Amino acid sequence: MSLKSKNTALLMVDVQKGFENEIYWGGNRNNKNAEENCGFLLKLWRDYNLPIFHIKHASKNPNSPLHPTKPGFAFHSSIEPLDKEPIIVKDVNSAFIGTDLEKTLGNNNIGSLVVVGLTTNHCISTTVRMAGNLGFETFVISDATATFDRVGVDGQKYSAEVIHQTTLASLHQEFATVLNTQQLTSLL
Repeated sequence: MSLKSKNTALLMVDVQKGFENEIYWGGNRNNKNAEENCGFLLKLWRDYNLPIFHIKHASKNPNSPLHPTKPGFAFHSSIEPLDKEPIIVKDVNSAFIGTDLEKTLGNNNIGSLVVVGLTTNHCISTTVRMAGNLGFETFVISDATATFDRVGVDGQKYSAEVIHQTTLASLHQEFATVLNTQQLTSLL
């Protein structure tokens, strides 16, 4: 059965302008084409008339580029929502906590999700783990997600690519299936 026939929803998680500030998030962002791939998938979902949900992070930290008073709170220009596409605003890592996402998906008989956006090790990972635990068939798109360098508890710096790959490895076949954009399109 194809993902199209399953009425699979696309979750566009935190594809916001605030992530253009690489220094704030740790620098050395990997996968610089993530937004472009998100935009490609968004167009595909629109062409197939499949459900789309735009998730937007509203940071409680007034210094964050994702705080609602900052320009970075806006969606990235590559994925501007259409009027009919729901926008779900969250203030924690999971798109399911403090929102009506789970209820809305259930009310629309949506059991399969494709998750894309930023950042792989934070809001993508948390949303995907919850989706899997809630029983959704979940797919994460490796080249439509990205992250930044991180410093470990011991002070060691870990590259964005290492963080990205280890996060995807932790999600794959446990909470979701990890695919790239090309692999996903073959399942539609």
